[in-house]
Amino acid sequence: QVQFVESGGGLVQPGGSLRLSCAASGLIVSMNYMSWYRQAPGKEREWVAAITSINIGGSTTYADSVKGRFAISRDNAKNTVYLQMNNLKPEDTAVYYCKAPGRFPDYWGQGTQVTVSS
Repeated sequence: QVQFVESGGGLVQPGGSLRLSCAASGLIVSMNYMSWYRQAPGKEREWVAAITSINIGGSTTYADSVKGRFAISRDNAKNTVYLQMNNLKPEDTAVYYCKAPGRFPDYWGQGTQVTVSS
């Protein structure tokens, strides 16, 4: 059974930082294309960042809105994917989810809430 457990969200002031974690089970994160998504209130879920599998280089890509501020990474030993978020803005407020969209497109975690507000 594939499962994702996101954590690390919270309330942060504009300009602050958070690191989100996604603990995965039922799959090996290093062997999968892993992504972070987010959904803001009243908006559709959107893709934020991705990292390719280790066997094709582990390259990263980002949505334009977060490029230069967010960084996706993984810890293969912990089977966990991370999203380091710096210089947070109010428009980053959303529930954040991780996913393996290639092989396991139907599985979502419960998400973790990020609120950026002064």
